[in-house]
Amino acid sequence: MAILVFVETSEGHIKKSSLEAISYGAQIGVKLNTTIVAVLIGSSPSEDLTSLGKYGATKVIHVNNNNLQIANIQAYASALQQVTEKEQADIIVLPKSSLTDPVAARLGIKLKAAVVSNVTEVPDTTNGFKVKRAIYTGKAFAEVEIKSTKKILVIKKNAASIKEDGGMASVETFSANVSDHDLQVVQKEVNKATGQVLLPEAEIVVSGGRGLKGPENWGIIEDLAKTLGAATGCSKPVSDMDWRPHHEHVGQTGVKVSPNLYIAVGISGAIQHLAGVNSSKVIVVINKDAEAPFFKAADYGIVGDAFEILPKLNEAFKKALN
Repeated sequence: MAILVFVETSEGHIKKSSLEAISYGAQIGVKLNTTIVAVLIGSSPSEDLTSLGKYGATKVIHVNNNNLQIANIQAYASALQQVTEKEQADIIVLPKSSLTDPVAARLGIKLKAAVVSNVTEVPDTTNGFKVKRAIYTGKAFAEVEIKSTKKILVIKKNAASIKEDGGMASVETFSANVSDHDLQVVQKEVNKATGQVLLPEAEIVVSGGRGLKGPENWGIIEDLAKTLGAATGCSKPVSDMDWRPHHEHVGQTGVKVSPNLYIAVGISGAIQHLAGVNSSKVIVVINKDAEAPFFKAADYGIVGDAFEILPKLNEAFKKALN
């Protein structure tokens, strides 16, 4: 009985969240004394697939049918079902994303499996199979006991550490049978923002709010983000006023992020914004209003004028990183 791990790619590269998922699966494999099989669907990434063995995969199965070049939720679920049955896997691990959430739901129906999303820790297998998951947008945790034979775990981003202590994985190709039913809805093309660090995948996010007073002042945000290799974000009022593009809107009704570091500049910290960022490992707030609600959620806070603080902070980071 192998543990299956779905590997997702973006712009020709394997996502970091997928490497986290493989390392997570490997930890379960140690507990259950079983092997890890990574499954990649679609075009080959630029990385050597055998290198996934470093993260814990024993074997990589590459499903590369012509109909699967562009992500298709129903077709991907069917392909994963076939690989699951081929490998006789009872545990399937997926990194959480806008693609894997609906794929996991459909795969759960096909396999009659229990699906648990937002998983944050390796399962406790001492007495049954119990997993911890984040709930209420990361404000609380729930312990879930899974009693079904088939189990699908969707891992929250940054919940698992990447470990490189394995060797090389073997690679084999697999031709999945994709039916007309699977292809009733076909995605013709995908247009993504390029040339920047994308918010959902960012390790560091620098966000600005109305405290920056206007779009003409966003240079200090962009300069700091460039120094840190970070993505840029903004509060909802900023995107509503067209100071920044709407895809940068972070919050309950925008993009939800879980970076290692979230820097909020001139953002008061309304509950709707906090709902999109409270999964961040470290939150730094910069605001001249010492009573700003965001300080209550911050790990570190700086009370002061962003127009004075950010240039100095940027210079300090440049010196530290050089």
